[in-house]
Amino acid sequence: MEQTYMNYKNTSAEITINKSNFIGHIARTESEDEAKAFVATIKEKYKDATHNCSAYIIGESALIQRADDDGEPSGTAGVPMLEVLKREELYNTTVVVTRYFGGVKLGAGGLIRAYAKSTSEVVKAAGKVYLVMMHPVTLVVDYTFTNSIEHYFENNDIQIKDTAYTDKVTYHFYVETDKKDTLQQQIQAITKDNYNMDVKEEVPSERVL
Repeated sequence: MEQTYMNYKNTSAEITINKSNFIGHIARTESEDEAKAFVATIKEKYKDATHNCSAYIIGESALIQRADDDGEPSGTAGVPMLEVLKREELYNTTVVVTRYFGGVKLGAGGLIRAYAKSTSEVVKAAGKVYLVMMHPVTLVVDYTFTNSIEHYFENNDIQIKDTAYTDKVTYHFYVETDKKDTLQQQIQAITKDNYNMDVKEEVPSERVL
């Protein structure tokens, strides 16, 4: 199966095209009910807008796909938005594009481009994550090793989830199965075997693209 993604952040992005303002909103939605609720929330918040068009894909296999033009000419808003989500290989993601009409008609082609661009901009602003099986790890070390360890993490694409500072430094992160043994060897070398590490059974984990 090809790699698929979810949006990393829930955010918004605004563009102006021929005096019309387009505000793209994006949210992670795990079900169709969540998607509908997000659309309803945006429509209520921007109820003075000319249109609040939407599109969403639910399920890693993209079994649920919906698009709504919300009064724009048929096929000029929701479908182009949905096509961007499909092109970006996103799922469990909902986008609403709010339009405030600026007095200049864009025509069918202009609308399609505007809604697609607005969706692309908010997807870019949100970033993407993918799921991979990884081991949760807790690592406790002395402060003297932090620079070397964080340098190792950075060079090996190990993303720290949380760090706690007490009498020692505690890192919480995930490691892929094929990197687990190398990780332990490197930590042993960096700390001269002066560390405490707990590696849990692998679970699905999000990785930022």
